[in-house]
Amino acid sequence: MTRTNIDIDDELIANVMDRYRLGSKREAVDFALRRVARPRLTTEALESLHGIGFDLDLEELRGGSRVIEWE
Repeated sequence: MTRTNIDIDDELIANVMDRYRLGSKREAVDFALRRVARPRLTTEALESLHGIGFDLDLEELRGGSRVIEWE
């Protein structure tokens, strides 16, 4: 690991520290960099999710015009 001096927006770093309950600026910077630099999902990884039991009505989730009648 290398030691580096950088200028950081105090408001942004405080926001990250509060939101993710991080104890130091170093932790916050490390956390943010790891989130940004993590590998993207490949097409193969996404296709491997096919058939895992996703059973939701997308129109209902989107707020479609489905009406529920109460008896």
